[in-house]
Amino acid sequence: MSSTELPFVPPATVLPKVAPVRVGEGERIRSVGLPGITLTVRSRPPAREGLPPALYVHGLGGSSQNWSALMEQLEGDVDGEAVDLPGFGDSPPPDDGNYSITAHARAVIRFLDASGRGPVHLFGNSLGGAVSTRVAAVRPDLVRTLTLVSPALPEIRVQRTAVPTGLLAVPGVAGLFTRYSKDWTAEQRVRGVTALCYGDPGRVTPEGFRYAVEEMERRLQLPYFWDAMTRSARGLVNAYTLGGQHALWRQAERVLAPTLLVYGGRDQLVGFRMAQKAARAFRDSRLLTLPEAGHVAMMEYPETVAGAFREFAADGATSDGSVGGSDRRDGSVGASGEGASGDGRDIATASGDGADATTVGS
Repeated sequence: MSSTELPFVPPATVLPKVAPVRVGEGERIRSVGLPGITLTVRSRPPAREGLPPALYVHGLGGSSQNWSALMEQLEGDVDGEAVDLPGFGDSPPPDDGNYSITAHARAVIRFLDASGRGPVHLFGNSLGGAVSTRVAAVRPDLVRTLTLVSPALPEIRVQRTAVPTGLLAVPGVAGLFTRYSKDWTAEQRVRGVTALCYGDPGRVTPEGFRYAVEEMERRLQLPYFWDAMTRSARGLVNAYTLGGQHALWRQAERVLAPTLLVYGGRDQLVGFRMAQKAARAFRDSRLLTLPEAGHVAMMEYPETVAGAFREFAADGATSDGSVGGSDRRDGSVGASGEGASGDGRDIATASGDGADATTVGS
C-alpha cells in the first residue's frame, strides 16, 4: 500500500463522540444489526396502513437524508425507509472493510431479507443506482419496481467534471486531497459539493444549507469518513471494468422490474447522454429527463419526481397491487425544456420550493 494512501480504519468499539445525525420532523431513526454490518435506517410513518413498502439507497458521500424530501412527498403512496450504506450517514464501517458494489448490494439484500418487507419499490441515486441495479438483477423477488436517479452506470466518455470524483479511487489521491483541503471550512466544502451536484445551487434553502454544514462538520470528525469515500469510489470504478454476467449494463438488461429512469440535463457527474442508453438497456422502462436538474433530482425537484413515480407505479400496477406489464414506456424530455412523459404529460418544467442540501452525495 502506498505511504500516501489512507489505511483501512476497522470498526471501532469506541468511536469519537460526534453530534447526533439530524432527524427531520416526522422521521424516525433506528439501528439494524445484521451479519457483518450495522445499518442506520430512516423512515416516515406511512399516511395509512397497508401501503406498499419502499426502500431508498443514496449515492457516494450521501446518506439517507438525501431522500427526506421525496419520502415526505410519497408518504401517502408508499411505506418508505431509507438506508445509510455501511460507512455512510450514521452507519459504521462494515466489519470486513469491503465497500465494493457487490458488498453494498449484499447489505441491501440482507436488510430486505431480514425485514421481510420485499418486494419493495426500490429507489437508488448515483452509486445507490448501481447498487440497486445489481440488487434488482440478482434478486428480482425483492424488487417490485426500480426507480433510478442519475444511476452511476459505466460510461466510456466520462465528463471532465466527474474526473475528480473518480480520482478518489486512485491510491494516494484521498490522502493528498485531505492535506490540500485541510484548511477548508465545512461551509466551503458544502458550497463545492452543491455546485457539483445541483443544476442550480440557488435552489438550496438557507435552512437546508445550514443543515448540510452541520452534517459536514459531523462527518469530518469520523475517523473512517475518507476511507469509506475512497473505497466506495474504488469499488464503483472496479465495477465499471467487470465483464460478463457481472457487468452493470449486462445486469441492467436482466432487470425484470418496471424501471423509472430519471436524468438531469445539468448533471456534472452522470452524462445526460446516458439516458437513452439506459432506456434501451432496461427492458421495461420509462424515462424522465429534467433539463434544469443536476445529479440529485429527488432533492432538487422532489414534487416532480414523486409525481412521475405515482404515474409510473399506477400504470404498471395490477389489481392485486403487484406491478407487471412488459410495454416499454420511454418518455424523453429534450434539453431545451420541451418534451413529455410517456403518457403525454409535460414534465419538462420543475418548480417548487428550494431544496434541502443535507448530505448531498454523488
